[in-house]
Amino acid sequence: MPVVYGRVALIGLGLIASSMSHAMRAWGLAGEIVGHARTEETRRIAAEIGLCDRVFETAAEAVQGADLVVLCVPVGAMASVAEEIAPHLKPGATVTDVGSVKQAVIDAVAPHIPEGVHFIPGHPLAGTEHSGPRSGFATLFRNRWCLLVPSEGVPAEAVARLRSLWEGMGANVEEMDAAHHDLVLAVTSHTPHLIAYTMVGVADDLRRVTDSEVIKYSAAGFRDFTRIAASDPTMWRDVFLTNKDATLEILGRFTEELFALQRAIRRGDGDHLHAYFTRTRAIRRGIIEAGQDTDAPDFGRMKASR
Repeated sequence: MPVVYGRVALIGLGLIASSMSHAMRAWGLAGEIVGHARTEETRRIAAEIGLCDRVFETAAEAVQGADLVVLCVPVGAMASVAEEIAPHLKPGATVTDVGSVKQAVIDAVAPHIPEGVHFIPGHPLAGTEHSGPRSGFATLFRNRWCLLVPSEGVPAEAVARLRSLWEGMGANVEEMDAAHHDLVLAVTSHTPHLIAYTMVGVADDLRRVTDSEVIKYSAAGFRDFTRIAASDPTMWRDVFLTNKDATLEILGRFTEELFALQRAIRRGDGDHLHAYFTRTRAIRRGIIEAGQDTDAPDFGRMKASR
């Protein structure tokens, strides 16, 4: 495929950034890939494994001359990073991000973007429970969605260029406004993660079940909860603090549904339970039919992880 951006700067070198680097290299989408990470250890590993052509000690150095800057840092760090890099951004460059919340990122980053630089927030709906520069792989984004939230007044050609990069890495791309994005993700990602953290926490608190039994007898349901709950705690802390309203709204709905199920179990209302589980089972089938998972016994995760 043709080169989409001459130089790409990745700020933060975890799972998403490292996967972007592998994908851009695999399909020849970037002329040069440079990067920056906050910790010396991450920078050392990134240089050691050749993740970037050059690794810089500061974000300000990394963005100089870059055609595309990708902010791959926790949402809570976006404002300080944007402030640092703003004076060093190349005129005509595009700044994007991969954060799981969009309105908070816009509020944090947009005030620092200089005139003549295009800010196009983004969110690839892809990931694993692993993190760090060694965790990435080129096919992470294949047949996954990437949502773009272009700022007002951004030229259509700048959006099209970023879209072509994500499509070149295998993603399906759609545009969405920030408020709707944050509500949709509260349903599909944020609240499920909070529930997973809670369920694992409940098992830890339930002293009638020993730690060894929880680990030894983990059935598929609890095992998958622990997979989700193994995600990066800093990232998820920032997600819940910055997408507070949408998450609380969906948690309220979840609580209502949970109370209804409690009532049905208490009353022995098998018809209600069967109807509810039938309806929710259809959603799972829809996810498989949409190609967002498989019906294999291991969900295809062992095969799809690399």
